[in-house]
Amino acid sequence: MRKFKALFLVAVLIICCMATACSKKDKGDGKIKIGVVNNPPSESGYREANVKDMEKVFSKDNGYDLRTFYSQKNDEQLQAANSFITDGVDYLLISAAETTGWDEVLKKAKEAGIKVYLFDRMINVDASLYEAAVVSDMAKEGDTAVNWLLAQNLPEYKVIHIQGAMGSDAQIGRTGALDAQFASGKMKKVIQQTASWDEAEAKKIVESVINSGEDFNVIYAENDGMAKGAVAALDEAGITHGVDGKVIVMGFDCNKWALRELLAGKWNYDGQCSPFQAKIISDLITSGKAPATKKIINEEKGFDAKTLTQNDIDTYGLGE
Repeated sequence: MRKFKALFLVAVLIICCMATACSKKDKGDGKIKIGVVNNPPSESGYREANVKDMEKVFSKDNGYDLRTFYSQKNDEQLQAANSFITDGVDYLLISAAETTGWDEVLKKAKEAGIKVYLFDRMINVDASLYEAAVVSDMAKEGDTAVNWLLAQNLPEYKVIHIQGAMGSDAQIGRTGALDAQFASGKMKKVIQQTASWDEAEAKKIVESVINSGEDFNVIYAENDGMAKGAVAALDEAGITHGVDGKVIVMGFDCNKWALRELLAGKWNYDGQCSPFQAKIISDLITSGKAPATKKIINEEKGFDAKTLTQNDIDTYGLGE
């Protein structure tokens, strides 16, 4: 009888061990399950660098089971976040297309015991719904750029303002400081229109102003790709730009190719926006400790064509 009981206990232990092994396999073979909701890498050079950084840090070799979803549409991002919650990810990381509409999703994640980290951009939710936000200070980026522009002491400012995707944290922040100048009357708004981060759309906006015959001397584009499109329109029309040109050209993100345009004197200003947030989040996850502060800001700067160096490009430039 004792022998039978012993054999029975061994059998039970084997079954339990097999069940535990299966459970671990179902949970990503013991790896930490990460769901990332992000904008697509095709959005910009900045986003491409951001996506690569996420994939590098949250790799299988580093102990993660990474699932990703990319879209510039907020409703599609919301659906994807809900799917990740249903799938039972351990952590949900979000770079939202828009700042609003996320309350219910984050509440659902919290109820499910899923920890949420925001990256790149803030969203309008109560801070209790996420662990931390590792972001750029988009409003400061706008202030830094506009203060640089004011320091040029132009006799007058006639600005083509090309905006990013409306409602995104980057667009709101980079627009705010310039809107204040338009409201004060210190700068004239020749046109203010979104190109949704798209180079071709930015080119069309500038072409429309050129064709209208209205004068302008500043292009403030809220990312490098749109600045590139704007410059293409200027070149086709034979309008000079850059350090010794008629039109001041301003971009954001600090892609290496864009900084080279500054170094060559073809652009005037580029605002830094760091895409490297993954390691900060990974360190927070693996530490098992609550962050000291909810909002973790990447320190950033703006670059002037007259003072930019090759070392700056090598140090701060994104891509190749």
